[in-house]
Amino acid sequence: MNITVEQTMEMPDVVLFARELDAALKAERQKRKNFYKVIDENKKMEFINGEVCFQSPVKIEHNNVTVRLVAVLQPYIFKKQLGSLGVEKILVSLSRNDYEPDLCFFNKDKAAHFKPRQMQFPAPDFVTEILSDSTRRNDRETKFQDYAAHGVSEYWIIDPEHEVVEQYVLIGGEYDLILKARSGYIESKAISGFRISIRSIFDDEENFLELEQLLLRLKK
Repeated sequence: MNITVEQTMEMPDVVLFARELDAALKAERQKRKNFYKVIDENKKMEFINGEVCFQSPVKIEHNNVTVRLVAVLQPYIFKKQLGSLGVEKILVSLSRNDYEPDLCFFNKDKAAHFKPRQMQFPAPDFVTEILSDSTRRNDRETKFQDYAAHGVSEYWIIDPEHEVVEQYVLIGGEYDLILKARSGYIESKAISGFRISIRSIFDDEENFLELEQLLLRLKK
């Protein structure tokens, strides 16, 4: 449960608490500066709640989901001139933490300000995280709260092992689960008009058919 400012102000020792918190955040900011010095473009590294987190190599099922989504997302976003798609190594720097989402999308207004050598990016409009054993908790808890707090309007959590996708949409500052399914269709709210079959996320043949149909629609 989140603690509100009003609840904090009811604490009789709130001033002492604030001093301790300020000291802890100053120390954390220094660790974050050091993180920026050592971050390596050849390694997947994130800074989460004061700790540097290294990601292990992904399983093939994780990689395949990423590849299939990029196959249909990239031509759609490019043709419609909607913005920019980031894949795995885009460093999203929020107020406290730095993440490298599996997939993220920035609308064209945000993307218009990006520089060729830019290495840190603001909160995206859309994020997909693909679950793995080592990231499951962060994806469902820390990142879930942080993305919502920083206005990421849509969040997909994909479970490649059980072939399930969950679609969350930001409503009133909190994520609302609007879809959890293994089949049927999913339509993005943040990427205007983007709609695909869920099976195309998990199956190569379905993905190829989806791509064929998508390219035909984009030619019209």
